[in-house]
Parts: sequence; C-alpha cells; structure tokens
Amino acid sequence: MKRIFPSLIAAVFVLLLAHPGSAWALRSFMLSPDTDLYGSVRQVKVEGEDTLLDIAREFGLGYNQIVAANPGIDPWVPPTGELVKIPLAFMLPRERPQAGIVVNLAEMRLYFFFSNGGHDFFFTAPIGIGREGYLTELGVYKVKSKTANPTWVVPASIREEEPDLPAEVPPGPDNPLGDFVFRLSRNLYAIHGTNKPWGIGRRVSHGCIRMYPEDVGALYPVVPVGATVQVIYEPVKYGWGNGLFWVQAFEDFENRAEYPLMKIMEELLYHEATVGSLDIDRQALERVLEEKTGVPMVVARPREQ
Repeated sequence: MKRIFPSLIAAVFVLLLAHPGSAWALRSFMLSPDTDLYGSVRQVKVEGEDTLLDIAREFGLGYNQIVAANPGIDPWVPPTGELVKIPLAFMLPRERPQAGIVVNLAEMRLYFFFSNGGHDFFFTAPIGIGREGYLTELGVYKVKSKTANPTWVVPASIREEEPDLPAEVPPGPDNPLGDFVFRLSRNLYAIHGTNKPWGIGRRVSHGCIRMYPEDVGALYPVVPVGATVQVIYEPVKYGWGNGLFWVQAFEDFENRAEYPLMKIMEELLYHEATVGSLDIDRQALERVLEEKTGVPMVVARPREQ
C-alpha cells in the first residue's frame, strides 16, 4: 500500500538520509476507492531509557496518539520491556478535498492529497496545534508563500506575553519556526517546523501548525504556493476497510462533536437500507467512542446470508 509520488522520491530519500532515525517521515499511501482505512497497528518493546515520546517520533506519531493508545503507561518513564502499542492505522477524514492539505485539529494530524499519472496519493504526518484560546480557525486557506531558513518576526501580541523576546529571531536552532515555513493566506497562521519536537501531538502554539523537522522538510518541496489548506475539527472518523466498518475516536477537547453515536448509527442504517444487513456490535461502538484511544475498531460487518 505504501507508495511515494515518483517524481518526489529523490527529495524524500534525501530527507530520510539527513534524518536516519526518522524512517517514518511523511508516511505515504496510494488512495483506493475501496477503503477509508490505511496502515496497521503494531507493538514494540521499550528499550533502555526510551520515553513514549522517543518511540512516537521514531514511528511518526504525536504525543497525543502514543499516550491515548497506551493508557496506564507513564509516557516519561515507561518500564523497560513494556509492550507499547504503535497506532499506525487511521481512517481518512470525511471532510477532504481532492487535492491539497487537510489539517484535522482534533486528531492533530496533517494530510496532503495529490494526483500523478492518473493515480491519487496522500502523505500524512502528526502536528502540534494551538493551545487553549488559540486554536486555528476552521476554514479554507491557501499557501501564500513558503520559505526555507526563515526569520521569525515576533508578533506584537507574543512580545507582550514575553517581553524578553527580540523583534526578530534569525535562522538557527533558537528559531521556533524551524527550517521551513508555509505561510497561510490569513490571520498570520503558518505551517512550520519546530525547535521543540516534544510539542508535536500537543496544544502548544499560538495558532500555527507545527511539524517534526523531518516531516516539514520532506513536505516543503512538494507543496506548491497556492495549494489549498482545509482546517477541520473531526474527533470521530468512520468508514469501511477490508469489508468491515471501522470507527476511530480522539479526545473531543473542544466539545464540538455533536451526537457521534447517532450519526454513526444513521450511517449504518442507511447502509442496511441500500446495500444489505449488518451485524452491528453496539458495545464495541460505545466503547470506542468512550475510550477515545485513537485506534480504529471494527463495529459492524456484513451479515452472513
């Protein structure tokens, strides 16, 4: 299933060589009309002094994903030898354009959809988002410009909060924009790298979207100026994969999800009315919506005739 847009192989390959510990930078898939489910779940053992954050970055996950999938495990001091679930399976957002970037704030994940040679593909990576009171406004944006080795011109509002900050921060390890930045068409928002990778999968910014350095570096050469950026808030995703109906749920930290159980049941009942009967596991459905582990779960399957 994993494939990379052919003309971009060289750029991505160079990025992976530059960051040999980040083999999962920009996970890539060919889109299929037959499934909404991509990837798989695996397990690894904690070795040495690894934290869950170390493991998350190694596999291209954010803090929120690795912690939600492993309740009860201390993210900072996981026991050596402990089996850790690596949630590399996900459902595609239901709101998405045919081409361009989708930022799902609730999931803290970015998707880039594109076509080449009659085939449709997407890249995906975890992100950090705005802290409480600074969440990026939902809506459709454009990539206004993109810059390598950017200078951070510190907004006046941030200097009021942190008076010791200079007016500008030049490129380098102290620059919170990292090595690459995509500036969006309004509200001073941007998608950029970071010099604090522990913030990926967290609510830490003033509204900008942060990415691991290796991810934004791989994305930089392939996203054109003018690309569409759709910012959504979708804590519950669902759809079909391998002939089964799956649900994936994340924390609804903004309390915006309206009656997800009802919406999913309506989807399943519509399928029964138009396609055929289903065996619906109501307990599994309620559990996945309650636990919010971010791990897709099967909640229905075609009924055997």
